[in-house]
Amino acid sequence: MGRRGDIPGVAGAHPSGAMLRPFLTRMIRKNRAAILRESEHMSEFMRLLMKQRNTGEAWTPEDRTRLKSHVRHLLLYVPALILLLLPLGSLLLPLFAEILDRRGKLRRN
Repeated sequence: MGRRGDIPGVAGAHPSGAMLRPFLTRMIRKNRAAILRESEHMSEFMRLLMKQRNTGEAWTPEDRTRLKSHVRHLLLYVPALILLLLPLGSLLLPLFAEILDRRGKLRRN
């Protein structure tokens, strides 16, 4: 575990960012069904979002750009996701993937 206040799964997160985790987690869980239902219509979204959890490969800058494009669409359903589009909001993408992951744990290679 990192320093006290670090966001698990978000490398280099500032301790004050720990306040965002409970808020974002609550908003995503509350709207999880709507997010998953809508993401079924965005074929690439879930595959791309889970890339890091499934393969261990980091997202490329192009991947992050495409993810943010999909998140913009999801903002219509869950306005709290605006946090993912703010500067450095992509640091919260691993948390977003963790909460939406249907398996609940990482895939082992």
